[in-house]
Amino acid sequence: MKVLLINGSPHANGSTYTALHEMEKIFVKDGMETEILHIGNKDIRGCIACGYCKQHGRCAFQDIVNETAAKFEACDGLVVGSPVYYASANATLIAFLDRLFYSTGFDKTMKVGASVVSARRGGLSATFDELNKYFTICGMPVASGQYWNSIHGNNAEEAQQDGEGLQIMRTLANNMSFLIRSIALGREQYGLPEKEPFCRTNFIR
Repeated sequence: MKVLLINGSPHANGSTYTALHEMEKIFVKDGMETEILHIGNKDIRGCIACGYCKQHGRCAFQDIVNETAAKFEACDGLVVGSPVYYASANATLIAFLDRLFYSTGFDKTMKVGASVVSARRGGLSATFDELNKYFTICGMPVASGQYWNSIHGNNAEEAQQDGEGLQIMRTLANNMSFLIRSIALGREQYGLPEKEPFCRTNFIR
């Protein structure tokens, strides 16, 4: 079982990393293969709706998005972490996720998703909601913990003092491991849920 963790902070070892690393320790204990990918300091532009990915199976811009695509396809669980900027996720991370999810045509159904957010004080739940939408549009079950998945701290040292936040991360990771294993067993015994042909309805008549 593989879990890919995305660090959307520009700081490689800041409060967002602190949350992800707390989860990683649980995943390792549970026998999961893990990788934390730091993308928050990369030069990543947004999607330009050029349609290249529909013809070629990859994004037109050759950067870390295409490099991550194979890792995303191979993983059983995806954790996305972001700091809060103006009650929203880091714009670099959003550009990365827009292109990663849109340009990859493989079936994401039943990959388990989870988002974690860090902030000095506020804007956490709005950012948490924003990130979860990437999972739910793709049929990815969203793992939950004991609270909204957030940690407080202006830096790694402060985040380490947030005992409840760290506990939230551990609970989330334990629940995510259980869900990944349960889905694997269900897939083996029952297969994946049957899908209807997609019905696209536009609102212009």
